[in-house]
Amino acid sequence: MNLNLKATGFEWTPALKSFVEKKLGTLQKFVKRFDAEGGIELRVEIAKTTEHHKKGEIFRAEANLRLPKELVRAEECAEDVRVAINRLHHILEIEIAKYKTKFVEKSRRPTIR
Repeated sequence: MNLNLKATGFEWTPALKSFVEKKLGTLQKFVKRFDAEGGIELRVEIAKTTEHHKKGEIFRAEANLRLPKELVRAEECAEDVRVAINRLHHILEIEIAKYKTKFVEKSRRPTIR
């Protein structure tokens, strides 16, 4: 799984970058059966939506996971960047589970003739 990271409105810190790689890298175990040729790509953008507000949902985390036959997209906003990433991880887990039931389990069902 290829992981592409982008920051908008702020600079990456080494701690934040390792947190994102560690947290979203765990999705590898859910999609490893689809990653035979290394075609799975996860693009993540972390953005600070405003410069002058101090309270409220000022961080946005967005992810696009390219799987065979489908693009899984998730977006989350929060007051803290780590909270937004945790919520994004949870949403991606749910969407991958939906993908598996939609595409994988259909091909495993025996055909009745």
